[in-house]
Amino acid sequence: MAAAVTPSTHMATIKPRVSSSRKSFMSSTATFSTDYKVASWKRLASSSYISPRKPFLYSLASEPVKSIKAVTRAMSAANENKPLSGLPVDLRGKRAFIAGVADDNGYGWAIAKSLAAAGAEILVGTWVPALNIFESSLRRGKFDESRILPDGSLMEITKVYPLDAVYDNPDDVPGDVKANKRYSGSSKWTVQEVAESVKQDFGSIDILVHSLANGPEVSKPLLETSRNGYLAAISASSYSFVSLLKHFVPIMNPGGASISLTYIASERIIPGYGGGMSSAKAALESDTLVLAFEAGRKHRIRVNTISAGPLRSRAAKAIGFIDMMIDYSLENAPLQKELTAEEVGNTAAFLASPLASAITGAVVYVDNGLNAMGVGVDSPIFENLDIPKEK
Repeated sequence: MAAAVTPSTHMATIKPRVSSSRKSFMSSTATFSTDYKVASWKRLASSSYISPRKPFLYSLASEPVKSIKAVTRAMSAANENKPLSGLPVDLRGKRAFIAGVADDNGYGWAIAKSLAAAGAEILVGTWVPALNIFESSLRRGKFDESRILPDGSLMEITKVYPLDAVYDNPDDVPGDVKANKRYSGSSKWTVQEVAESVKQDFGSIDILVHSLANGPEVSKPLLETSRNGYLAAISASSYSFVSLLKHFVPIMNPGGASISLTYIASERIIPGYGGGMSSAKAALESDTLVLAFEAGRKHRIRVNTISAGPLRSRAAKAIGFIDMMIDYSLENAPLQKELTAEEVGNTAAFLASPLASAITGAVVYVDNGLNAMGVGVDSPIFENLDIPKEK
């Protein structure tokens, strides 16, 4: 029986328009969260601008302190509406394949959207049983609101491929799965076949994103998890990344990047996150290190994983206690705010960009700092301590 590979995110692509220098800058900016409408680069430009050398020295000679302050304020105001010339996340001309997008309510979609906003072309791999619903929802405009990019255009997906990353090639597919009408109606959906199809259609890719995770017995404690359930979680959630990289790396351009998604349960106890899923995430992080070495040495491909905090995605709701995890994070994380999918997507865009050209083999935490905590400060034990709270 095939394990259901549940997508943990969703995606789409944008065809960048370069009608003016300002539009070009905005389309390659890394700040896409709807919570932060003002680009971080604009803030950087206004706070760190250094005035030309001659006026600075002249002012320093006459009134050092006052003139420095005046010049800083004046230059900040003068450049407030001008784009910063350096360090944009620019992925124009790059092509990304995101495995594990089946709706607009998860990290996969958010990553696709951030990559698209930075100028990348988006290809998507969707779990076969969810393919028809996903494609029809796109056609009917169900996702249009969540496809809106910072410049007002809609993220577009160049092509959607059927994909079940549990199977490497046609020989691995059991007879009952082949006979399943949901699968028999879709051709070339194993990892090997999808990689070959992408090569035939587009020649190469630059970015590979693994947004897949599934544990059929995730609601069971580890002590009650069956061997089949445990191995299914490992297969769908961690080995699938090895398989994807194995089959896609031959068509990835040198200097490309691969990114997966992990969770703090890989290294800390998260009661309720069972069925072998914590083991699968630990394996995924360990594999990230080895794959970074092998893919880096042989193909100049960087391999990183993002340890994301809790999100109210459809996949996460299957665990059954996602709301409690979000509440716990709000109470105990250094940053007392709810994590957004866009924040994970923006991190992925950075890791896929030339700005992260020396980063590989890393676990990047995007969880409001919850990973740094050793205890839960919301416990009654700490009620008499003067613990800082967000005002």
